[in-house]
Amino acid sequence: MRELGIDIRTHESKTLDRYIHERFDIVITVCDDANEACPVFPNAQRRWHWSIDDPSKMEGSKAERLEAFRRARDELRSRIEAELLGLNCESYL
Repeated sequence: MRELGIDIRTHESKTLDRYIHERFDIVITVCDDANEACPVFPNAQRRWHWSIDDPSKMEGSKAERLEAFRRARDELRSRIEAELLGLNCESYL
């Protein structure tokens, strides 16, 4: 993320339990394990799944593993730009 000028050093993992009763327009799972294990979000208007290879499961050299994270990052960015940034607010009504 630093390569893109995004600082995530203060970010941390959070459990889904703290969000289960929140209202969401869209809940998106991004790996097949999460798609199967993800709890139901009753207050989500939509639930999508984007099958993106989990870079943490990549084996190989440090360079190969780094490239797997870059691919996942870039795929997420492309999907966000193509499928979310162009969404029209009226599509949720």
